[in-house]
Amino acid sequence: MNNKEISLPRKLTNQLLHLAQLSPDAEVCGLIGADNQGMPVSCYPVENSATTPENRFLLDASQQIEAMRQIRDKGETLFAIYHSHPHSPAQPSPTDIKEASYPDALHLIISLNTKGVLELRGFKIAGQSAEEVELNLIEA
Repeated sequence: MNNKEISLPRKLTNQLLHLAQLSPDAEVCGLIGADNQGMPVSCYPVENSATTPENRFLLDASQQIEAMRQIRDKGETLFAIYHSHPHSPAQPSPTDIKEASYPDALHLIISLNTKGVLELRGFKIAGQSAEEVELNLIEA
């Protein structure tokens, strides 16, 4: 996935934004699976087990393993890791960059720190750098 523009189905995007809104004071997180054409199709919410979930996320290990099993069992591949930023912009924090461990996955960040409009941005994180990827909403 070295594209500079990624297509996201509107339904999946709405699901991510809704999950973030349900948790206005703590970061939500999870995985996105893609079908065999590379189109993101499934959302797998994973509990945030960070000790300070208001400004950090840590995928719960057992739920992450279960989500990866479901992705594999459905014939999907890991497309993205998503999380929200309740109180900061939709851009990777230094901790997000430092702890990113899936260089092939897109990182989707949802910000609730906006006036009335939620922000969703995508990044490729490899090494110690993050490059923004344009997101294109589509009807699927």
